[in-house]
Amino acid sequence: MSKKALCIGINDYPGTQNDLSGCVNDANDWAAALAARGFAVTKLIDAQATKAAMVAAMSGLISGAAKGDTVIITYSGHGTWAPDKNGDEPDGRDEALCPWDIGSGKVLLDDEIAVIFANHVTGVRVLLISDSCHSGSVTRGDDSDLDPGMPRARFLPPSVWMKAEDVPAPKTARLPLISGLTRSGGDLLMAGCTDTQYSWDTSFKGRPNGAFTYYALKALATLPATASYADWFKKISPTFLPTNQLPQNPQIFGSRTARAWKVFA
Repeated sequence: MSKKALCIGINDYPGTQNDLSGCVNDANDWAAALAARGFAVTKLIDAQATKAAMVAAMSGLISGAAKGDTVIITYSGHGTWAPDKNGDEPDGRDEALCPWDIGSGKVLLDDEIAVIFANHVTGVRVLLISDSCHSGSVTRGDDSDLDPGMPRARFLPPSVWMKAEDVPAPKTARLPLISGLTRSGGDLLMAGCTDTQYSWDTSFKGRPNGAFTYYALKALATLPATASYADWFKKISPTFLPTNQLPQNPQIFGSRTARAWKVFA
């Protein structure tokens, strides 16, 4: 049995004027945490994280995994949406991740992610951790670590990267990637927010990070060795998120069996 991970972090979005600050730190932090737990880690940082490179790396890890293997993919960067062209979305749009080369119109759609995630053999454990995308408001949690003057939303409006004539009328946002995972049969998704919220790019003690990544790793450090993903999630929310300044409710999706998996086992 092997354990492999891909950690993607994109701060730099050429041609958009919508750069972020904490995503590369996120990727490095996830990589360090996973390596410490025995994972062979590959990273795609900024210009390395083109759409083609992301697809190739994700596809290679998932399709190459054997029964009993664990594959973890973390993504920190902008999320966005695009008009649905195959009629499979009730709201008329596909959610997407924003590769480094999105300035040239390249997005990684949820439909494409669904194909990638479906291409694994039975018995492979696949976890996606997404710290990206969409607004809300609540008043609990602990934001004492948060630096003043923060945070910033990790959402890239289609108008930033899409031709003006192609931008449809805005609709209510929903969480990217949920339709790209099966929610059963071995796939597990941990996401930074609900389908109507943003994930926030911010700074803690002078160091940029995504709010979800920062608190997820803070919670991870307190877990016993036998903890499950469900246990981990309960340590993240509502203990740390949401807060007044970070109005995001982390989410976990997957079968009961997947939620009971031992963390990073």
